[in-house]
Amino acid sequence: MLDQLITITKEAGELFKEGFYANKEIQYKSSIDLVTQYDLQIEEFLKKRLAQDFSDFTLIGEETSQTITHPNKAIYIDPIDGTTNFIHGLPMCCISIGVWVDQEPYIGVVYNPIMNELFTAQKAKGSFLNGKPLKVSQTDTLQESLIATGFPYTKIDKGRDYQWVLECMEAVLPLSRDIRRFGSAALDLCLLAKGSFDLYYEVNLKPWDVAAGILILLEAGGKVSTDTGYTYTLEDRVIVASNSEVHQDFIDILPNL
Repeated sequence: MLDQLITITKEAGELFKEGFYANKEIQYKSSIDLVTQYDLQIEEFLKKRLAQDFSDFTLIGEETSQTITHPNKAIYIDPIDGTTNFIHGLPMCCISIGVWVDQEPYIGVVYNPIMNELFTAQKAKGSFLNGKPLKVSQTDTLQESLIATGFPYTKIDKGRDYQWVLECMEAVLPLSRDIRRFGSAALDLCLLAKGSFDLYYEVNLKPWDVAAGILILLEAGGKVSTDTGYTYTLEDRVIVASNSEVHQDFIDILPNL
């Protein structure tokens, strides 16, 4: 199944590359949540191909699924994770496909066609970047940790999510090496698996943002939980992911949401 998914994802990557360098038609799902014709075209392509090869799976895509469900056999599709980067010509964007079976991650494929980086993982078989094994960092103190995060679209309302993000910055920034915000949750998780980051956290993500990256991280030796330390599910509000060494120390300093 993994080989088939890689083939399909790379085929979709050709359309992704075409769109990255082309003029784009931009639509607004909200005042800051953007979508292009390439988001839609890539998702339509992926759904068509995946439906042919994996007819027993429910396909759940960011742009075309009206509701989010969690069936026992699901494929979560993000045709362009990092659409804002894609629009602005920044290469931190990717295709993300996560296969979940019985509510657990089974296969993850994250492909950045612009940087030619293909992250893959299969349960109990390790995770890889362009065929080379991935391993999380060994950093064991927060002060030496490079941390990734993202900002929720709900920030525009300046509600509790927005306030929590600011409180996290105040709590985390002085106690870490630094914080990065690249704009793609899928790639943040993959870079954590690669050892480039030591920890990642974010609020109000959707299943297709993290369904693939979670497995890639876990298979590289990482850890994923909620902000209170419980096992993360695709319905949870906050994700905390790490190399496992600094996980609890980070949770201990997080403000309550």
